[in-house]
Amino acid sequence: MTTLTSSWQFWAFGAAVFAALTAIFAKVGVAGINPDYATFVRTIVIMVALAGILTMTGQWQGVEVLGGRTGLFLVLSGLATGASWICYFRALKIGQASQVAPVDKLSVVLVALFAVAFLGERLSPTHWLGIGLVGAGAVLIAAT
Repeated sequence: MTTLTSSWQFWAFGAAVFAALTAIFAKVGVAGINPDYATFVRTIVIMVALAGILTMTGQWQGVEVLGGRTGLFLVLSGLATGASWICYFRALKIGQASQVAPVDKLSVVLVALFAVAFLGERLSPTHWLGIGLVGAGAVLIAAT
């Protein structure tokens, strides 16, 4: 028997809800400070929260579990995340959250394209239509 918390859909929806809250909280929070400093504060909060979760659940692992390839791609992912956050907070500083967030979500389109190009994933015509609609929706929202 599978539980709700063992489905990817549950966690993906949670990610969407928290991403939406991130945009709203960040827009208010970045109003009075430098966006790079805001990103730094956010990063510290995330590190402390994750350290607490790892401690409470006993999931700490030694660095030796990372192989060369795994470690490299986690470092690259971390650098990409940091660059994304810096860009996102700067965009929120000068733009409207209701426009910045949809453009940020063009990442959905880019993930699909990159997954096809680099991971060999195959998408159905229905998936391509959905990706096109997401892209068109983001452009329409950002342009108004």
